[in-house]
Parts: sequence; C-alpha cells; structure tokens
Amino acid sequence: MSLFSPSLHFRYLSKLYIKNLLAILFGLSFAFAAIDYFQHVQQLDVAGNYKILYIFYMWQEALGLLYPLAIVFALIMTKLSLVKNNTMGALHAFGYNKKRLFLPFMAVAFVTYALFTFLHTTEFSYAKDKASFLLKNELGAYDVKDLFFKYNDTFVYIKNLDPVEKKIEDITIFKVEGYQIRYTIHAPVAFFDGEEWDARDATLKTHVYKNGELDKYSVEHKESIKTLKGYKPKIIESLYEGKALNIVDAFNTWRLLEKQHLNSDKIRAVFYDKVIVPLFALALLLILFFKLPFHARMMNFGSIIALSLGATFVIWGILFGLNQIGSNGVLAPELTAILPIILLWFYAIYVYVTDEKSIV
Repeated sequence: MSLFSPSLHFRYLSKLYIKNLLAILFGLSFAFAAIDYFQHVQQLDVAGNYKILYIFYMWQEALGLLYPLAIVFALIMTKLSLVKNNTMGALHAFGYNKKRLFLPFMAVAFVTYALFTFLHTTEFSYAKDKASFLLKNELGAYDVKDLFFKYNDTFVYIKNLDPVEKKIEDITIFKVEGYQIRYTIHAPVAFFDGEEWDARDATLKTHVYKNGELDKYSVEHKESIKTLKGYKPKIIESLYEGKALNIVDAFNTWRLLEKQHLNSDKIRAVFYDKVIVPLFALALLLILFFKLPFHARMMNFGSIIALSLGATFVIWGILFGLNQIGSNGVLAPELTAILPIILLWFYAIYVYVTDEKSIV
C-alpha cells in the first residue's frame, strides 16, 4: 500500500490541520483571555478562585469569537508548511488533484463550525455575561429591575425579574384603548412554568366607561392567571437589558417578536452572527486553498503570509462592522449578514468550479 492511499492521505492532512487548528485556536483564545484579565485585574475585587473563573469565562467567549479566524489561519499555516516541505508536490506526484486534497480541510472545518454552532445553543453563549457579573462583583445579583414592554395588545410592567429562579416579583399588566385603560392585572409574584408565566394571587380590575368617561370599575381576585406565553426569563432579560442569547433563545425570540409585530432587527442580527456569519471562514478556506501557490518556487512566503492574514482580518473586520450596523437597525440584518456571505460563497464556488482540472 502506498504512503498516500486514499484513506491515508485524508487522515494525514486532516490530522496535520487539526493539530494546527487547535494550536492556533487555543493560543489566540488564551491570549485574548489573558489580555482581558490584565486589563480588568484592578476591577476584579473577588477571591482568587473567582479570578480564575473570570479567565475561564473570557476564554470561552474568545473561543466562540475567534474560531472562524482559527479555521482560516490553520489552513494558511498547514498549506504553506506542506508547500515549503515539498509535501504538496509529493501528493501531486501520487496523482491527487487540488479538489481531492481540499476535502480533509473542509471536513475538519465544517465539523468545527458544527461543534461551535451546537455550543452556541447551550450556556456557552452566556460566558461573557457571567464574566461581567464577576467583574462588577455581583456574584448573586442576577435580578433585572423595572422592565416595561408591550405584549400582544397590552403593556407589562415588571418590578423585579429573577432569571435564575424564573420568578417575577410585582407584575402589572394593563390594556389601553385610545386614552382609556380597559383593565389592569396585578400580581405580587409570578413563576415561569416552561411555556408561560403563572401570576399568583392576581387582582383583575376592569374599568367601565360611559360616554367616554370612567363610570365604574369592578375588582376580581384570581388565584392564578396565565400570561406572557413564550417569554422565557432569558428572552425578557436579553430584550430589555441587552444580555446575550444562545441560538435557540434567539430564534424563539425572533418568532415571538414577529407574532407581536415588533422590530426584531437586533435579534435577527444576533442569530445571523452565530449561525450565518461564521460561514465566511469556510468560504475563505476554499478560496485560499486554491489561490495559494502549490509549489515553493512560485511563492514569496513572507508576502503570501502577510497578504493572506491581512485579507482574512479585513473581511472579518468588515463583517463585524456590518453586524453592528444590522444590530442597530441602520440596515436590515439580511443585508449586513446574509448578503455578504452569499457573495463570498459565490466567489468561492466560482474559484472551485473554474480551477484547472490538472493536478498542478
């Protein structure tokens, strides 16, 4: 069996790429966490074990932020290493063309993307918020206070929300038609049951108008009133306090806002940022693999590395800036997130399809 049989060449390239990917990813993320720690060490007025926990949370945040860059940087490092050592020439000599050699890289990159997309459906997405609590020395301060928002055809005021205990203290719901308040519902406490909030010991006050003037009102006491269907504690916290959302909560919030006919630009931008935007790394992977020279005699290593890294940073920076524009509602998130990725992938597919069929 030759050294570069179909199974061996795939394992050899994927193993080399994984090694470089892990080295770059962990190197970048640890550096990010360390720099952030030294920037905020004076503000971290907590015990030593909590300082370690802060670094861990920021490392998690860095992993989720930097893994697309690591995918591209690892490809550049691996490809240039293979070219410099003439390994790529040897692979060509065994009859492998560019498209076959590209498969191990794309397979590893796609698995990496899928893994982090899955992680963003978990508590992994909330690492930065947890670090912020430590930074502010608010280890137990999870409460969110004084929230006011629209729900269906009513308005809701929440005095205090505890997202951890999934509990609301002092909730008031009132319906307004024109300049008239039709009814109010007040409850001292409400609990989230997984689907909706159960307001306990509620008082329902119904206003009766006559000739446009308040004539009378009736008061009823309810043992329990179900309300705020679909408004998970994390959704409320994110919508009105600017906290992070994972992919599942972001998608549910998006649907919820659409049903309420409310603006969902910010939530769509969050969702696209975690699911769509990282796909730029896979497109760049394809473009750079086919565009980087395959023979050492055809390249200046310093210039190639500088151009490749520079192009990656520029594209990443542009996408980051566009995402901020989409989050602020200046442009639709579809224009700032989906459209640039589609255009980049069109070019990547063009490069792949039009690549010469020869092995060189």
